[in-house]
Amino acid sequence: MTKKISKKDIAKLLNQWSQQFAVFAPSKESGVAEMAEWDGKDTSFIDWYRNTIVPPKASFLPPMEEMFRFRKEKEGYHIELPPSDEHKPLIFGIRPCDARAMAILDMTFAEAYQDPYYLDKRKNAVLVGLGCTNPCESCFCTSLGISPAESADVDLMLTDIGDEFLIEEVTARGEELMVKTSGLKEATKDDEAKAKQAKKAAYNKVSRKLDTEGIVDKLLASFDDEGFWEKVAAKCISCGICTLLCPTCYCFDISDELVRQEGTRFRNWDSCGFPVYTKMPMENPRAEKWKRVRQKVCHKYEFYPMTFSVIACTGCGRCVRLCPVNWDITQVIESVPVKVKGVR
Repeated sequence: MTKKISKKDIAKLLNQWSQQFAVFAPSKESGVAEMAEWDGKDTSFIDWYRNTIVPPKASFLPPMEEMFRFRKEKEGYHIELPPSDEHKPLIFGIRPCDARAMAILDMTFAEAYQDPYYLDKRKNAVLVGLGCTNPCESCFCTSLGISPAESADVDLMLTDIGDEFLIEEVTARGEELMVKTSGLKEATKDDEAKAKQAKKAAYNKVSRKLDTEGIVDKLLASFDDEGFWEKVAAKCISCGICTLLCPTCYCFDISDELVRQEGTRFRNWDSCGFPVYTKMPMENPRAEKWKRVRQKVCHKYEFYPMTFSVIACTGCGRCVRLCPVNWDITQVIESVPVKVKGVR
């Protein structure tokens, strides 16, 4: 079932969906581009939106999240869990690279470990994708098997065909939503042909390429090459931007805020790029910067593929275009030395 909707009717569509979902859409209200709860009227993102700076993972794994509150009483500690959010989230306009990132995060928070905080938000979420027709120069999603304008990781997929969006169902959840949505028009063969051409054009616009063939073996062979990693890490300033704004990074810290006998436990984003990350009472196992940079690269391109058979990078390009010192992970991967077995 393929439908279409005029761009000028997007506000009506989102208002309709707002009756049953907490709708999130691209916004600059906070000063940076991010997915924020839709205000009921602003659809200006249709014109300016290329991608958000803060990845959509923040809707399911917030930068700071209350885990529970506790109070010390005579009998022991009283624990109070935060109430579950009754509103099902609908993320409108998620790009295919970020939708793939959510599927990758699911492997950690739903398969490897059942994280109740993440799953409470994620399990009933609807992802409405919006094809990326103007990729950034820093994007390299096609090298990771992702098309900028197509996705199997969303429920509905929208494609820009001029004055309208073509809407395609991807999952059963998307089909159900499409059936319940009024105001949509039947798409024509001409509309579908326009969408096909738009998808092809978008794919061809991704000019940055990355060869990941044999990258796991290359990184394994180069793991102890301190000279290589020192060179790679030379200009890194350990700011953590590349990890905090990465759609697949999920490291977090846990802390308590106490006032007399009461307190709240929070978890917040953390970064393996920080000098104090994983710091223990007696030592920091990655005190040297090159070891922290190695951890970041190897986690995505070596450890994650070895565990889940997928590279934990979607080529969204955030780490390239937002790095203050122009550190480029594609250049790092391309420069990993090819070592002959048995030769050091």
